[in-house]
Amino acid sequence: MKIEYDTEHLERIENFKGGEKYIDAKMSFDGLNRILYGQLPSGGSIGEHVHETNSEIVYIISGQGTFIYDGKAEPVKAGDIHYCPKGHKHTLINDSDDVLTVFAVVPEQ
Repeated sequence: MKIEYDTEHLERIENFKGGEKYIDAKMSFDGLNRILYGQLPSGGSIGEHVHETNSEIVYIISGQGTFIYDGKAEPVKAGDIHYCPKGHKHTLINDSDDVLTVFAVVPEQ
């Protein structure tokens, strides 16, 4: 199945998961897997959340930021992958001056 992520049709989601500012995103969900392409502005964040029934794999397409994973800061940049297993918590902060672009897959387990 092909999924097209045209950046001209992104949805703005304010305070995503309780975070700061917004994320411009496109999401797909088939009942088992959530797939997200998103752009987080400078100073924006995705609020801290626990992955109770799923895990998350996040590929950093461009920019840089910081994940707080189980209370520990982990800087990330383009080309890095962040993994949050089931039962763990994290948040993503764009603490740079540029847009942070990510691609994430969240499989239910």
